[in-house]
Amino acid sequence: MAEKHTEHVVKEVLPGSIAEELEIEPMDKLISINGNEVKDIFDYHYLCNEEYLTVVIEKPSGEQWELEIEKEYEDDLGIEFENGLMDEYRSCHNKCIFCFIDQMPPNMRDTLYFKDDDSRLSFLQGNYITLTNMSEEDVNRIIKYRMEPINISVQSMNPELRCKMLNNRFAGDALKKIDTFYEAGIIMNGQIVLCKGVNDGDELRFSLEKLLNYAPVMQSVSVVPVGLTKFREGLFPLEPFNKEEANEVLDIIHEYQDRAFEKFGTHFVQASDEWYLLAERELPAEERYDGYLQLENGVGMLRLLRNEFMEALDKAKGHNHKLSVLAATGKLAGPTIQELADMLKDKFPNVRVRVKVIRNDFFGEMITVSGLITGQDLMAQVKEDLHEDCVCIPSNMLRMGEDVFLDDYTLDEVEKAIGVPIRVTPSGGEGLLRAFTESKWKNTTR
Repeated sequence: MAEKHTEHVVKEVLPGSIAEELEIEPMDKLISINGNEVKDIFDYHYLCNEEYLTVVIEKPSGEQWELEIEKEYEDDLGIEFENGLMDEYRSCHNKCIFCFIDQMPPNMRDTLYFKDDDSRLSFLQGNYITLTNMSEEDVNRIIKYRMEPINISVQSMNPELRCKMLNNRFAGDALKKIDTFYEAGIIMNGQIVLCKGVNDGDELRFSLEKLLNYAPVMQSVSVVPVGLTKFREGLFPLEPFNKEEANEVLDIIHEYQDRAFEKFGTHFVQASDEWYLLAERELPAEERYDGYLQLENGVGMLRLLRNEFMEALDKAKGHNHKLSVLAATGKLAGPTIQELADMLKDKFPNVRVRVKVIRNDFFGEMITVSGLITGQDLMAQVKEDLHEDCVCIPSNMLRMGEDVFLDDYTLDEVEKAIGVPIRVTPSGGEGLLRAFTESKWKNTTR
């Protein structure tokens, strides 16, 4: 049977691009580049990195255009495709004991139940992959195309324990792919989802000891606590970490940070912000985050937000306009947002910001990040005592590029329910300051 290939249909042509100049249009199909069939986004990026290209495009009428292109080596053609991966998405076949998707409630939209474990998404979007669903061909293509960094869900460097944690008998052998990437010089980032009584303590030390051998090609490793929802019936029994245990985790991480810094000049292993809040310790100084390599894992997010906010506030011109704002956020960020709101008084004496921590009733109170707050929780808890002119929410409460919450409530629906406008705060401290202080506001998501 012939192998089925995804058609590469053009979704958008960027203004001023090479593609626009050549009259490539939405609904056209990309057939080949320099005589080579394009399998996926890896092929596309690699084949486009030439100064001279022959690109075959098929028009909706069926007519094929052969376009000869002369450009700078790394110039992009300016095409976005209907399928961003240009191929089928690969799902994960593991049954990890900590998997968040297995802890989702029923009857949500189908896309929320999809488990990806696709190396191409690791390069394109920063997703973390387990290596268990990666073929030898995938490994070779990553090395050939220099698609880096590759982000790896390590969990444990103990092969037997990793098999148990991922519920996959090949999970231990998959660690050998790290050696292959290391020998090829492919930059990597690692992640350890720490599960109490499973891969913490001496097992964490063992994993960090092994991973340190891959530095600096493996440029960073994050350690994050497992996220536990209230929907865990029938799943592996896991418990949250307490203050004392969080301090023990941080002691181990700081020990390896000091060793790495002495040897490589970087701190290598990083603890996510939750550990410091749970342990009631101060967040590290900015220089200890090595340029915030693991922001998407919640490593240094609050420190960066605080620094950006203070820098923006220092440059801002104050005003005397009256404005009252309710800042809705998750439990994790609540204390930091309150600290920042209290800094406004000198330059913005008539701005009042009240911080409201939204309890996660939908997933359970152990989920404390703002990105998992639903529209229904926001509505129910904000309406209890709302007296402000507007409500500010972080942009990560909404699906990327859309006005829709995780539970499919729209921004308009929530606004109508609470009776005041919602300001969707752009990421970063400057955006937060503007949302708190600007008299007029227009959401950029709309």
